Amino acid sequence: MMISINLRPGQKRKPSGAGKQISATLKEFAARVKDPLLAAVVAIWIVVAGWLAYTWGSTGRAMAKASEQLEQISTEAKRFETLMQQKRKAERIRDSLQTQIGVIRGVDRGRYVWPHVLDEVAKTLPAYTWLTDVTVLGMVPGVEGDSTSVPKLKFQVNGRTVDYQAFTQFMRQLEASPWIENVTALRSETVVENQRPVTSFQITALFAEADSAYIRTVPLAQSVR
Repeated sequence: MMISINLRPGQKRKPSGAGKQISATLKEFAARVKDPLLAAVVAIWIVVAGWLAYTWGSTGRAMAKASEQLEQISTEAKRFETLMQQKRKAERIRDSLQTQIGVIRGVDRGRYVWPHVLDEVAKTLPAYTWLTDVTVLGMVPGVEGDSTSVPKLKFQVNGRTVDYQAFTQFMRQLEASPWIENVTALRSETVVENQRPVTSFQITALFAEADSAYIRTVPLAQSVR
């Protein structure tokens, strides 16, 4: 700590250069403004002007930042709307394709039913047994309350056999087919044909689409070497 000693008590210490400038400015302002109230009002206005300038600057910066964020959000919203439009377009195309596929499957499902019925009946026919008639009785509605259930073809088989055991075997083999269900014997009786006694029978059954494990697909055309 340094102690200053004034060797001339009658003289006051002179202020520095900056202090002189501030002191001169204040004296000049005081000389011009004689009313203290007016000086207070001017000082208040200076403070208010400074506060307004600060507030305007900070508000401007906040507005600029908010505008930048708003522009970014608007860009993201436009990009999201474009993605949503593409998604809706893809969903419309998917729904249209599913509808077309459903129509095609419906047509194909009924196109080959009758040949398939005849094929299953022929494969299960035992020896010494022959058919006299195979007819379609109509379509049986699906399971009530099940929207996925489809109508099933009901058909009737009339035939002859020289062995009653062959008739029962024919029914069991039809029932074992994954494509045939509800096999029911309507009638079986002994008749004379070509001067020989034979068993005449009448059977009804339903054709049902088998599980996919039993379905085998082949190409429509194959190259021949």
